[in-house]
Amino acid sequence: MEALLVLPLLLLLSAGPCAPQLLGIRGDALEKSCLQLPLDCDDIYSQGYQADGVYLIYPSGPSVPVPVFCDMTTEGGKWTVFQKRFNGSVSFFRGWNDYKLGFGRADGEYWLGKAGPSGLGAPGARSPLTSQLHPLFPGLQNMHLLTLKQKYELRVDLEDFENNTAFAKYADFSISPNAVSAEEDGYTLYVSGFEDGGAGDSLSYHSGQKFSTFDRDQDLFVQNCAALSSGAFWFRSCHFANLNGFYLGGSHLSYANGINWAQWKGFYYSLKRTEMKIRRA
Repeated sequence: MEALLVLPLLLLLSAGPCAPQLLGIRGDALEKSCLQLPLDCDDIYSQGYQADGVYLIYPSGPSVPVPVFCDMTTEGGKWTVFQKRFNGSVSFFRGWNDYKLGFGRADGEYWLGKAGPSGLGAPGARSPLTSQLHPLFPGLQNMHLLTLKQKYELRVDLEDFENNTAFAKYADFSISPNAVSAEEDGYTLYVSGFEDGGAGDSLSYHSGQKFSTFDRDQDLFVQNCAALSSGAFWFRSCHFANLNGFYLGGSHLSYANGINWAQWKGFYYSLKRTEMKIRRA
């Protein structure tokens, strides 16, 4: 059975500049003609695939497919989700390389960018591939590449443990848009044009900041904000948003180290669900 799964995946990953979505990622596409390789979920939508799910995009070129969850229903759809949390099954307290390369599964909790057995697949589809095929599918780097090629808006969807939901939108989102080397620039965040969906603005404070992890401190605080906040983010001194913090299940006694969005729930409440997603503006 595994041999049967390996063959079509190898064909997909070694295909030329035109390969359809397949193997459960969007299996119905096997019956469709070969289309231009999609840059993001906007392209996926335009090609006729308008159901929520895991698809392959190609921000780094035709030889590097990246599995991503596409939200095709929220506010007209076409959202490329780069951060998704909903049950605490994946640890987000990770170092620089994990955030640079990506981790988790696109059909579960994840940070954009990882392929191979932990990232390439959809619900019910088993992938026996190893990371030897395409070992590097950079997370932060892919976000940088996307925002170089198109103008994007950002939406942050939030949910608490009482089933209340809220969101925040930003008309402009980019990662190190003017940098010669995005990594040397620290994958600096730029957001502007806040629109309130009930969550309040907890992210504008972070605009202009480099990304920090516990093993790469690039914030403005005297101590390491990532270590203090048990997360990784575009920290300043330290944060009003900590969406990669510990999954603490609602109210908590510790200060500002959960999945916090301060303008909605403060520093002592860890959210149930978060999604950070971008769409062409």
